Amino acid sequence: MGGQYFEKRPASKRRPAQISVTIRGYPFNFHTDSGVFSRDELDRGTELLLEAVEVGPWETILDLGCGYGVIGIVAARLTEGGHVILTDVNERAAALARANLAANGIRNAEVRIGDVYAPVDGMAFDHILCNPPIRAGRDVVDRIIAEAPSHLLDGGRFWLVARTRQGADTLRRRMTKAFGTADVVKRGSGFKVLRSVKPGA
Repeated sequence: MGGQYFEKRPASKRRPAQISVTIRGYPFNFHTDSGVFSRDELDRGTELLLEAVEVGPWETILDLGCGYGVIGIVAARLTEGGHVILTDVNERAAALARANLAANGIRNAEVRIGDVYAPVDGMAFDHILCNPPIRAGRDVVDRIIAEAPSHLLDGGRFWLVARTRQGADTLRRRMTKAFGTADVVKRGSGFKVLRSVKPGA
């Protein structure tokens, strides 16, 4: 997949590809490339997160670290009348995500480039969805979790997927510290989907 998928401008040679999948009963087609996460197939953690996530109509959703856009695009399809913002520091990934919005006929979403929450400074959402860049290092993942509550509306939900052997239980403890609670809502194939709810309405 290229170890630099979390860099701003991947140096790896372009190797465009396409993936066709059905998620939650909807068919999708995704353009991928080298230098982005999970180029060759849909990552099982992403798949598990999308099986677990519950979004309603008219909700606002942030796909943090969107890669080529799978999570945000599926969420946009699931939230009738809602709006999704997809963000990534990787410019190649962001360009692919924009192409994939168009390829899948998604009109209720947009892509922004930047690090962690910088592209949505001052904004708050009903949901934050994240398959975190574990390889980017602990500091980045810690920031994603620690700053999540300030980017959620009261009652908003933070969803995260991680491999059990790459520290899912540790991440759950960090989420509990940030939110007061963190539940395992789905598990499978060595992954856990974790969810925290911001106290409030």
